Amino acid sequence: MTKSDIPDIPREDWMTTQEYAYYRLRNAVMVGAFRPGTALTIRGLAQQLDLSPTPIREAVRRLSSENAIEVLGNRRLKIPEMSPGRFEELVQLRIELEIHAAERAFPYVSEIIIERLRELDDRMDGAIAARDLDALTRMNQEFHKILYCLNPYQAVMPLIESIWLQLGPFQRQVIENIEKINVVDRHKEMLAAMRARDMIAMCAAIESDIRDGSITSGRLLLRKQKDAFAV
Repeated sequence: MTKSDIPDIPREDWMTTQEYAYYRLRNAVMVGAFRPGTALTIRGLAQQLDLSPTPIREAVRRLSSENAIEVLGNRRLKIPEMSPGRFEELVQLRIELEIHAAERAFPYVSEIIIERLRELDDRMDGAIAARDLDALTRMNQEFHKILYCLNPYQAVMPLIESIWLQLGPFQRQVIENIEKINVVDRHKEMLAAMRARDMIAMCAAIESDIRDGSITSGRLLLRKQKDAFAV
């Protein structure tokens, strides 16, 4: 992996060098810039980000505590592999947490928010057409985060983002065949349900979105990987 393979992020004024290293590497894992099983080193990451090893070491420590990077010893690091058992645990948690977040946020949905989400969904359509998978992943997460954070009392987003982080590298492999999945645009179903003020339909569309885009395709990929390994 080269420096250009790690997506850049804006460096906000409040970010120390350590914070910038953490959030940039975290974003890279979450959008799937690193594939499952990728071997990493502190020195290599420092060179790629043009930073000293110290902030990278702290970022790796934090990401390790979030199960996003494995520390193997002898200064070796690895992006965790995905197993069927781990996958099922993560995606089922994702459904439970995101449905909870959507139900709690629903009373705060407004026409302004619906229009904002519609515009974002239109940009996602453009990213799919351009096969810009980094942008597609970021905008998909933004779409859901905007909705869930409408609840001014929400405390669930850190948990949801933890699931996104752990699924990120594997999910990127899944959407590399984007033309074969998401035959139905579930985001448009969500928007239609919001306009109709139908919370049950909106939550059903969210669950279908996760099942179509993650579970069904993820299970298929895991089976293919298992078959390929057995050959």
